Amino acid sequence: MSGPGDVPPEILDRLRPIVRELPETYEEPAWIGVRWRIRKRTIAHVYEPDPDRHPHYARYRVAGVPATVMTFRVPAGELDGLLAGGFPFFRAGWGGNVAAAVLGDHTDWSEITELITDSYCEMAPRFLAARVVSG
Repeated sequence: MSGPGDVPPEILDRLRPIVRELPETYEEPAWIGVRWRIRKRTIAHVYEPDPDRHPHYARYRVAGVPATVMTFRVPAGELDGLLAGGFPFFRAGWGGNVAAAVLGDHTDWSEITELITDSYCEMAPRFLAARVVSG
């Protein structure tokens, strides 16, 4: 039996190599699901939200299955553009520059790689972000 916030292993298998490429990141269990951090700042958090506890997530079900959601930071001025396309992206319920993506078979993993990298650059110290941008 899985618990609240469990993340399908195939999603974690896709996310882990993306984050591993970013300097000084680490993975840890979060209050729900799994998160990746730089220093003590979260760059990505993936989980299955409980639609009974948070009913606004119920509309993001995919083929009747609860959504697997990843939240991440978006550079200033880019949030509206990302959200304009709609599904699989939406505004997270917190933070001025936090977006969420529904992950699954429909996911464009190249786009997710870019979004995680941008989130890292938002949260990492400048000298580490510069290594990613120039690398």
